[in-house]
Amino acid sequence: MIKKQRLIKIIRKLISIDSQNPPGNEAKIGDYVHNFLLKLGLKSRIYAFRPGRPNVVGVLKGRSSKHKLLLTPHLDTVPAGKNWKLPVFKGLIRKDRIYGLGATDCKGNLAAMLEALNSVTERGLVFDYDIVVAATSDEESGSGLGLIPLIERKILDVDAALVLDADDFEVVVTQKGLMHLKVRIRGKKAHGAYPWLGTNAIDTAVRVLTDLKAQKARYLPNKYLHGPTLNIGTIQGGDKVNVVADWCEFELDFRFLPGTSEKALLRNLKNTLAKYSKDFSIEVQGIQAPYQIEEKHSLVSSLAAAMRKMNIKPRISGSEGATVITFFQKQNIPAIATGFGKEGCAHIADEYALLGSLYKGAQVLEEFLRNYKVS
Repeated sequence: MIKKQRLIKIIRKLISIDSQNPPGNEAKIGDYVHNFLLKLGLKSRIYAFRPGRPNVVGVLKGRSSKHKLLLTPHLDTVPAGKNWKLPVFKGLIRKDRIYGLGATDCKGNLAAMLEALNSVTERGLVFDYDIVVAATSDEESGSGLGLIPLIERKILDVDAALVLDADDFEVVVTQKGLMHLKVRIRGKKAHGAYPWLGTNAIDTAVRVLTDLKAQKARYLPNKYLHGPTLNIGTIQGGDKVNVVADWCEFELDFRFLPGTSEKALLRNLKNTLAKYSKDFSIEVQGIQAPYQIEEKHSLVSSLAAAMRKMNIKPRISGSEGATVITFFQKQNIPAIATGFGKEGCAHIADEYALLGSLYKGAQVLEEFLRNYKVS
């Protein structure tokens, strides 16, 4: 049985443990979760790809290990910053709100998962599959020391994944891809009084960017996502006001929908640059593929049914930003994301979550585990 006071005790403890990233040290919170799982009777092991950066992987054995379902929240938080008016690590409770760094992102989800496991083991429930738990480090800085190596090294050898890192009972079934690029354009230096003797790289960059922003992208519409976007994140160039700039560089953030190829986007960028410059380079800083899962998949239908059983209307949705669900694609592991934090509260000063939502979230997770249909 899900016990609200026990849940509150868990989340207050989690909030009290500083796991800000950067600087990045999840050792204390990792030890807490590891010991928690051991006390429940799970097999638990810590995998660290750098000292002080643990990933806690636990297994609750089922009747058969032929199928494995992953539950994965993260351990780290963003830095608190300087604008908090309430205690950062106290877990202050006011009415139905619990305040503290990570209350919504993502310690509330972690607490709900731990309480669901509390209830499952307390009742002696055994499922037709193994439950694999991965509480990971480094999510707030790209998961390079957390979920990514766990998946790539097949430490998480699972059939399906439920990522616990969303708000207000969302069921995230699709998300945009991203591509981050740095473009450098080279020109010819000259005296600022005689610009015709040089080639101004800044002028060239302006023409390129104007062209890119005016282009009408072709894409497959998605009912859960806005259209593709292009953001010019940074731009700099030139050495002095009275010198024709012989260099300019800018960074681009492409967000694109399922059905669009990052190779096609890159090819179009190169063609656009070539219209205005013969001397340019492109540095690919990061690519994350878009993602989509069928709504009829058992992950989605089982979770939605669990929410409805708890009188909660599931919010089938898409993510405009990058989440970790795309990391499972290379291993052909179906994944969705959900969570019980308060929308708009992640990464803010005086972050909070609703205790009622966390309590309902733990109930939803237990119901989901009891009725999950293995695909």
